[in-house]
Amino acid sequence: MSKGRVFIISGPSGSGKDTLLKILFERYPNMKFSISSTTRPMREGEVEGEKYNFISKESFLSMLANDELLEHNEFVGNFYGTPKKPVMDAVSSGEDIIIEVDVNGAAQIREKMPEVISIFIMPPSLEVLKARLSKRGTETKALVEKRLCAALDEIRRAEEYNYIIVNDALDEAIEDITTVINSEKFRLDRQQYLINQILDKA
Repeated sequence: MSKGRVFIISGPSGSGKDTLLKILFERYPNMKFSISSTTRPMREGEVEGEKYNFISKESFLSMLANDELLEHNEFVGNFYGTPKKPVMDAVSSGEDIIIEVDVNGAAQIREKMPEVISIFIMPPSLEVLKARLSKRGTETKALVEKRLCAALDEIRRAEEYNYIIVNDALDEAIEDITTVINSEKFRLDRQQYLINQILDKA
């Protein structure tokens, strides 16, 4: 049995990656989603185990000390991380899994798992990015500028990824991601066992 594949999806605020992921999981219902662990309080509308597992700081530090995280970071006093076991379990059972993570987390994961397939979701232009970040109309100009600067910092690191998907027209972006997922299935290193099966019986 072929091992499962690990896909990293990253993209700045305003790239539309959350919408893309929602449609992607509808198209691939058997695809696993890596649930992050965090020490921050649960927000209104969030569900335990849907996108995050909410744990204590002590539990998080224990996971970190025991090398149970593929990546981790700290933001405004709260810890976030990707548990290793669910990812490795999916891979060993032949199931594909997606990890949604920022550029720093992606770099940490690539160090531990160089075979991961990384996809960066890119806005079509600076003007569109600015418009998307400003569309809520409830944030101050200073906050929008801060989000724009953070987005540009992430885009500068897009060259670290295997694939760049431009999210201009949603349908086209979904087709592009689907093409990546499907084509990766047929790489030689994933199909080598088929060759061996035939040659072993020759």
